[in-house]
Amino acid sequence: MRRWLGIGVWVLTAGAVLALYALAPHLVSDFHSRDLAQAGVFFIAIVGLNILTGYTGQISLGHGALMAVGGYTAAALAVHEHWRDVWTIPLAGIAAGVVGFLIGLPALRLSGIYLALATFAFAVAMPSLLKKFSGLTGGGQGLRLLEQAPLQVTGLSGTVTIFGHTTTQNHFLYYLTWGIGLIAFVIAWLIVRGRLGRTFRAVRDSEVAAASVGIDLARTKTLAFAISGVYAGVAGALLAIQAEIVNPLSFTFLLSILLLVGAVVGGLGSLPGMVVGAFFVQYVPELSTRISSKPGVPDFLYGAAIILVMILLPTGAGGLLRRVARPLTTRLYLRP
Repeated sequence: MRRWLGIGVWVLTAGAVLALYALAPHLVSDFHSRDLAQAGVFFIAIVGLNILTGYTGQISLGHGALMAVGGYTAAALAVHEHWRDVWTIPLAGIAAGVVGFLIGLPALRLSGIYLALATFAFAVAMPSLLKKFSGLTGGGQGLRLLEQAPLQVTGLSGTVTIFGHTTTQNHFLYYLTWGIGLIAFVIAWLIVRGRLGRTFRAVRDSEVAAASVGIDLARTKTLAFAISGVYAGVAGALLAIQAEIVNPLSFTFLLSILLLVGAVVGGLGSLPGMVVGAFFVQYVPELSTRISSKPGVPDFLYGAAIILVMILLPTGAGGLLRRVARPLTTRLYLRP
């Protein structure tokens, strides 16, 4: 009986999520659908960062640089090789995954704040690297996907037709981003619920204990960086497609800080909480600007909001969700 009740809860939850996914852009204006798509980009990147930091315990401040790798891979393929923009997404994820693996190599000798500083250095250096190789990246001007033929840029005419159904560009970007986001969430859930997820958590809780039971620390850490990089690369490609341009100013170290804020607000070690973290970093800065546009005030309000969340929810939104769901899950597992 408990098994069927549990399955019923999962089916209802999945149905509610899919219904919300289908209806959300129709509940807001077409313009705000693009904001929802932007939140989806943050969601994908933050889920990847959570696998690395929340589940494996490897602090990274270079996630924005991995997004840059994905974004520029997508843009370069579209501009130089004339690929259709949406087909660049998988390769962008692979490219960022490879770079993530390479960035993970210092994690074999560094940990804690030292690893964070090493990855932060990569994020700080990324804009200069992008300007250095101007032949490939366009230098300070970046790359414009709009320079391609109309058929290479999705929604250039303002509408997109899929299987005979025409929708607006903003709605298409929303469905594309959050569709990929839902798939990415399921994959992340399968990872953290499986053997690999248990290995990640063992390394996070105690590297000495993990090594004593035969876990390969080097392989585990670099694999976590690679998986996180794939998520960041996909998010970076989607960001490039939405903006239709990439340049060094799109991927400063502030993007890495923003993603870390989203992960912490969502709750490290919680996948559902990442939705809250994504919407927090998407809408709270904008809301702060609307409250007051005076110099320095929006930043102060944004910082105050982060502090307030950390005081009220020290374990993030994920911790709150676990506390709310605990009575239901307890009844399901203890009911005779």
